[in-house]
Amino acid sequence: MKIKIKKYSIGLLVVLSITATSCKKYLDEKNYSNFDKSNYFQNAGQAQAFVKGIYTFLYMFQNGDAYGESPFITIELFAGHATSLGQSVNNGNVINQRTDAVNPGFETVWRNSYSAIANANLAIERIPAMTIDESLKKNLLGQAYFLRAFFYYHLVRLYGDVPLIVKPVEISDPDLYASRAPQADVYKLIIADLEAAKTSGLSNTDQTGLVSLGAVKTLLASVYLTTAGYPLKQTENYAKAASEAKDVLPLYTLFTDYAYLHDNAHKNQGELIFQINYLVGIRENAIPQLTLPFNLLVGGYGDHLGAMIPTNDFFNSYETGDLRTQERQFYFSSYPKYKDPSTIINFGSHALYKYFHVESAADNGNAKSDENWTLLRLPEAQLIYAEASNEVNGPTQDAYDAVNAIRTRAKLANLSGLTKDQFRIAIWKERYHELAYENKAYFDVQRTHQTYNPKTNTFGEATSTPTEQGVTFKEQYYLWPIPQREIATNKNLTQNPGW
Repeated sequence: MKIKIKKYSIGLLVVLSITATSCKKYLDEKNYSNFDKSNYFQNAGQAQAFVKGIYTFLYMFQNGDAYGESPFITIELFAGHATSLGQSVNNGNVINQRTDAVNPGFETVWRNSYSAIANANLAIERIPAMTIDESLKKNLLGQAYFLRAFFYYHLVRLYGDVPLIVKPVEISDPDLYASRAPQADVYKLIIADLEAAKTSGLSNTDQTGLVSLGAVKTLLASVYLTTAGYPLKQTENYAKAASEAKDVLPLYTLFTDYAYLHDNAHKNQGELIFQINYLVGIRENAIPQLTLPFNLLVGGYGDHLGAMIPTNDFFNSYETGDLRTQERQFYFSSYPKYKDPSTIINFGSHALYKYFHVESAADNGNAKSDENWTLLRLPEAQLIYAEASNEVNGPTQDAYDAVNAIRTRAKLANLSGLTKDQFRIAIWKERYHELAYENKAYFDVQRTHQTYNPKTNTFGEATSTPTEQGVTFKEQYYLWPIPQREIATNKNLTQNPGW
């Protein structure tokens, strides 16, 4: 069943559309228009279909073009530890900190986030009045609250003060061109939404790709950790972050093989808390093509774009003996040539094996990737717990256990006997090395104002510590610019400093 839907929201995002369907989870959702909402939300099937449709806006992270420009690439390049294909002017400008407000990635994230929020608002408004099973009603509302919080969490971290829209907006509504709300107010809504989701009867875990209680608590722990740092500095939230993360740890188990992070057999299982789901023939992506070395025939893909390649300095910053740096663990430097396996292609650099998709690479001339993109996984919850609890109580055995579980899998010695300050730095390093290139590093720079220097294996002030490319982080880069098209359309929007 496919239903056509039209929604109104803010600024240039006047017409927002989404498809709802009752089959294959949310994978086969597409965008349509001409929806009359007065005739919708009549039964449980419609409500389920509508909420599942909100998930489709997660696909924005892998939107891209032939030059390798994609939001998940853009977010990572802001952290300064990757090189990119020279053909992409926008990617090169991000790396060298000379980009501007017309970078298409900025608009993609803004537009899709507010599209998702508009539809979450409609679900939150209409579902409570429906005559459907109460447990289903609560569950659907929990998913909608989580998704609204998720998209606002990205907006507030990337753009700072943003319009705060919490109800459906019609074309004549004064909120159609809303002003920016303070970050503190946006975070209050995010936390309130996640608290509401916690009590909605969601299952502890979910292996179908939908929101679970584990995902809610992990995201809330991340929110509390972020708000304890810059710019809000609400340090009382460290204890709350630790509490939420601690609840998550028993719900998931670390994989015994790093290959399970990016194969088809282990999607939404083990340590994978929340993923964007793909399936060949319904939804596919270019994650392998974007992260393979440029123009080397590794796998049967039409493109090999080299849009995100780790710097040698970052690769070399791992501890000696770290399993993650061994060939075909997190990284790889060679691979058999497509259709000529006796010929080994040497890359001349280290690419991200953690995003290599064996299933599609082996496809005979029709390679289509459906590997999932991971948004939340257990090591992040473990590291949030360790960092937040250390800020409250200093190093404890539970905090050591959380970090050491990750290190044990990597064949590294346990941490012990550290001061509070030493343990903090050790946790930050583990975040960089375990969550490498998973869109976490840039947000860590924002909340700590510190950046990792792989050459010295130390942290320094972000605005005075050069990247591996010799670029010093500009203060304006703590936030993205409001997309120029939005500024031009909505006279109530102001631009971020420096942009």
